[in-house]
Amino acid sequence: MAEFIDLVLLAMLAITALRVIFLKDLFAVVMLFGIYSFLSALIFVNLDAVDVAFTEASVGAGISTVLMLGTLALTGRTEKKSPHSSILPLFVVLVTGGALIYGTLDMPPFGHADNPVHEHVAPRYIEQSPTEVGLPNMVTSVLASYRGFDTLGETVVVFSAMVGVLSLLGVVRREEGDTPESGLVSHQVLHVVAKLIIPLIILFALYVQFHGDFGPGGGFQAGVIAAAAFILYALVFGLPKAFAVVEPKVLQWMASFGVLLYASVGLFSMYKGGNFLDYNMLAANPLSGQHYGIIIIELGVGITVFAVMLSIFYAFGSQAERSNVQ
Repeated sequence: MAEFIDLVLLAMLAITALRVIFLKDLFAVVMLFGIYSFLSALIFVNLDAVDVAFTEASVGAGISTVLMLGTLALTGRTEKKSPHSSILPLFVVLVTGGALIYGTLDMPPFGHADNPVHEHVAPRYIEQSPTEVGLPNMVTSVLASYRGFDTLGETVVVFSAMVGVLSLLGVVRREEGDTPESGLVSHQVLHVVAKLIIPLIILFALYVQFHGDFGPGGGFQAGVIAAAAFILYALVFGLPKAFAVVEPKVLQWMASFGVLLYASVGLFSMYKGGNFLDYNMLAANPLSGQHYGIIIIELGVGITVFAVMLSIFYAFGSQAERSNVQ
């Protein structure tokens, strides 16, 4: 049954991707990309990769869709016809695709118990994680402890994305009286609903942040969910009011603070005589040190991701409002 569901979802992914290729309406393309991400999240759930599905649903189907819609507000929703022939790009894609398919022919069977990954890496984490890290959620153990260097690098990449976007676009700060009414001013029902669900979204983000040790979640997912709450506030009530709640400058400081908080755990462990990001040095009991270290670095990740996502939305949203005024 699980294989049948995978095949159905894979077929729907293929149909969605093919439809995206031939569409010229970019708004419809963005919507289909959101559907594509949601279908991918369903596949991950069916494969019992709940943490990955969580991330795909919140980032791919959620925030990414909003940011692409903000991009359309600056560029237009209709794809311009290319003056060049599509024969050469098609040939390159076919050759590259053929090479990739050829490269997969000698791969071991999908999900086979004798695959190398199941013989070396996975047993090591399964057998040693409870005694070395002590967290019920093994995914968090791998990402935050065993792969702490990689996760720090990913956090820096997210921070760099904010720096790049703000360098190109910036945030145009306008007060409420400087421009026509922004947000969905006349939709009172949306105002009431938003006021009801935004606190619940933030509460859920806090749950995901601090429950990631025991279940699906962590800093990346929590940061995106919290950012989605403030993005919803900005969409319903307008950017000026969102700026009054969370200043763009404050977000920039928060993004920097999150990265520094993560790195400071590594520096403190070195100060205590251990290696960089050696959480065992944070407490007399190594398992307690692992818990403290993971909670702190996940908090740093959550703060950075929240600040970066909201800053990027501010940049696109403010530029779109300026273009509408002009």
